[in-house]
Amino acid sequence: MPSIIDDDPVTSRSKFRDVDKRLPRLTPRKRAPPLQNPLPVPETPPLPVPPDPSTVTCHDPRRRILSPHDHELFQASLTYTLILSFVFSLSEAAADKKISTVTTSDCPEAIERILSILSSVDKTITQCPPTDQGGSRFGNPSFRDFLDSITAQSSAWHSSLGLTSPSAISEVSTYLYNSFGNRSRIDYGSGHELNFIVWLLCLDRLSILAPSTFPALVLVIFPRYIHLMRKIQSTYYLEPAGSHGVWGLDDYHFLPFLFGASQLLHHQYIRPLSIHNEIILEEEGDEFIYLNMVRETMASKSVKGLKWTQPMLDDISGAKNWEKVEQGMRRMFVKEVLGKLPVMQHFLFGSLVPAAGGMNREEDVGVKPEAEEMEGGEVTVDGDRVKHVHRDDAWGDCCGIKIPSTVAAKEEAKKKGEEDGLRRIPFD
Repeated sequence: MPSIIDDDPVTSRSKFRDVDKRLPRLTPRKRAPPLQNPLPVPETPPLPVPPDPSTVTCHDPRRRILSPHDHELFQASLTYTLILSFVFSLSEAAADKKISTVTTSDCPEAIERILSILSSVDKTITQCPPTDQGGSRFGNPSFRDFLDSITAQSSAWHSSLGLTSPSAISEVSTYLYNSFGNRSRIDYGSGHELNFIVWLLCLDRLSILAPSTFPALVLVIFPRYIHLMRKIQSTYYLEPAGSHGVWGLDDYHFLPFLFGASQLLHHQYIRPLSIHNEIILEEEGDEFIYLNMVRETMASKSVKGLKWTQPMLDDISGAKNWEKVEQGMRRMFVKEVLGKLPVMQHFLFGSLVPAAGGMNREEDVGVKPEAEEMEGGEVTVDGDRVKHVHRDDAWGDCCGIKIPSTVAAKEEAKKKGEEDGLRRIPFD
């Protein structure tokens, strides 16, 4: 029987000769390159100088984005650049500043008058109480009475801002009127929020608001507007304009997250992950818009945990720093607000925020004015007629599906004396 052990040293050496050449060469593994966002971070365009009032002929704003081609014309227009410039300039004005940085006593007269207008809107809510709907969580019809009262008072409010021309008052007040929600559908979304910003932009174009007021606009005026909208939403049960809750950030708003991320850009200890810390939300929520929005969003839900109720906010909290969050919010504003036809088809163009040449007109294609439009969703111009467009890339926005708000559910639970608290998912 042959031995399994080779005792011949010569044979053994020959077997292992040049073994290093026969073995595969070891090479260090290359690290995968970090994932890059294909969308560049939008820059802040220079804000144009306000036009000479003698060159502006004011008129009532109308819808002009009635087809994908109209939307493309808008995205290539100077008005698109103007809106980007104004919104991003406001965001930069709030960088690394707490809300308490700007006090109302230090604000110019124009800011005080705008605050007075918002206070008058608040009083109007009390004067137009909601009707009893028998427990229904859909929009309350008394919201229409509220908006009618706003219309009746609007002229006096804008006169207090220094506007004298009836045509200018009519144009500018249209944006304020549309910033509280849609009268026909009794809903509210990021498009209505954009109307409030455009209202401020019009006051800037008329030289009523100078760039020096931008910090006050973001840290004084805008939080007051958000607080007012929460009251309107909970009083009249405004339905979210789009059934997936503004892409998972909030049922109604977007811009507070952009401005709020700018506030926290270089904060010493508050990180994006801090939104899961209830103590930080409680202690710092009154100073930082982003944290305030998260706190209010969590309070309006019946389930505890952002990963169940606002998964996008939960995902964003994993960002490395607030700079990444702020850059993402800029991209989102460009792509998901200004870049979405279902949102921008309701946008109104006047003389201060003009439409681009070649865009359709409502009267030319037989489209009802925005105030008379009962159904949401996207329309497009096909020859000499207007038709509805069914979309496969959006959920809920296509046909204007009516969705009751979580705010309404919370308010109805209060009326029934049910426990007002958050419950956990059983497997959380």
